[in-house]
Amino acid sequence: MGSINLVLYQPEIPQNTGNIMRTCLATNATLHLIEPLGFSLGERGVKRSGVNYIKDVHYILYHNWEDFLEKNQGEMYFLSRYGLNSIHDMDVADQNKDYYFVLGRESTGIPKKILQENLDRCIRLPMTDKVRALNVSNVAAIIVYEALRQQDFPGLSRFEPENMKGKDFLLR
Repeated sequence: MGSINLVLYQPEIPQNTGNIMRTCLATNATLHLIEPLGFSLGERGVKRSGVNYIKDVHYILYHNWEDFLEKNQGEMYFLSRYGLNSIHDMDVADQNKDYYFVLGRESTGIPKKILQENLDRCIRLPMTDKVRALNVSNVAAIIVYEALRQQDFPGLSRFEPENMKGKDFLLR
């Protein structure tokens, strides 16, 4: 069985990372954090955005980009406002493959050298000319759910779980 992975290249804002952690937990995605981080993982902002779920998130820390590459293999896509491909150009439907979606720093994105080495894997989300880019946590959620949509949402509940309010909550 393959996996869906979000890779944050040197994230700077703890609230964004906390929100992405919550998305990872909700979708069974693995989070990869490439140092240096612009915050401590114990910071209040990370915990507040991730609510009480952070202890259950599967995340891995790496010293740098090379460390990440040495330890991971699979299909990689790079989310960038400079990408020439759309999410509709990527085929991530094979549930047996490992997919990695790389997102860059909030201030500067993914380094140009990395993007240039992976031009055919650079993805841009369509948007108007009034905004440079979407918030990184929004992009993370969009890309993970697009991958899961292509795979028919394996292992995810389509209804409110019974251990919460349950599928029939609105009928009561």
